[in-house]
Amino acid sequence: MKVLAPGKLILSGEHAVVYGHPALAMAVNRYVMVRATPQAAPHISFDLSDLAYQRRVSISTLDTLKKRIKQKYQRFVAGDFKIRGVLQKPVELAQVAFSLFFEALNIKVTKGIKIEVQSTIPIGCGMGSSAATVLSIVRAVANHLEIDLTPEMFYQLGLEAENMQHGYSSGLDLQVSLHGGCIYVKEGQIFQRSIPTMPMYLVNTGLPQTTTGQCVEAAAPFFKTSRIGDDFAAVTDAMDLAFQADHLEHAVQAIRANHQLLAKIGVVPQSVQQFVSEVEHIGGAAKICGAGAIAGDKAGVVLVITENESALNTLCENHQYTLLPIAGESRGVHVS
Repeated sequence: MKVLAPGKLILSGEHAVVYGHPALAMAVNRYVMVRATPQAAPHISFDLSDLAYQRRVSISTLDTLKKRIKQKYQRFVAGDFKIRGVLQKPVELAQVAFSLFFEALNIKVTKGIKIEVQSTIPIGCGMGSSAATVLSIVRAVANHLEIDLTPEMFYQLGLEAENMQHGYSSGLDLQVSLHGGCIYVKEGQIFQRSIPTMPMYLVNTGLPQTTTGQCVEAAAPFFKTSRIGDDFAAVTDAMDLAFQADHLEHAVQAIRANHQLLAKIGVVPQSVQQFVSEVEHIGGAAKICGAGAIAGDKAGVVLVITENESALNTLCENHQYTLLPIAGESRGVHVS
């Protein structure tokens, strides 16, 4: 038995959602898959094939790691530590999620457990790999121990772990991966939407040089000193209406406006802006789907809407970008 948690795309509202503005997002058919199985020794084994990591650690080692990470996160909150230094290795997210589960439920690990993690979600590219990793691990361990958790408990555990990764998680990635489908989020409320059926493509521009946490920090002044959050909100609402009405032209206009706002807050590298411009030239629209990047020339995944697939293929080849096939996923975290 394995647990699958889907990745996500933020169709509109990235960055702005952190400050209470609406966002539109959907789950996609790429997953983090986790198995939790018993093992004889009273240790915890982590096997993360995508990170080429395989190690057995003691409960006390995990507890020490969790305490150290939480202390560093408190220093970040206090303003004297960078978020990038809280988690030093990708595997630490899996390990701290595991430890937080037992801490939150106030139970002790008495038997060995093996955690196997595989992923088809590009790491660090804006597709919610960290949220999917946290949720799938928590769900797999809960199932293994035959513990029932409410969706709210899953969410709160995931949020605590995600904050260690991103600084201040909006929780949007978690909500999408937890529930699946397409959702519109506004003022803390979640509204279900039908999954868009327009010709949508995902282009991977490569792993950003900077983290989500760093991008959130860099974008903060724009939202705190101007009304740009309201501009993002208007674009999100326009895109929501366009998708509900299945109106391609209006969706293209909204995505183009969204891209301009993201470029304005400095999270779209110049090379990616050039690619977006070329997509617009063939009649389509494109925008980053994650935090973007504030340095380097790669920005993770870019959402493209166009009816000209052959021209898009050519553009991707010219820029040496990878075109990823995607489809919406109606299921959230589930057992397979």
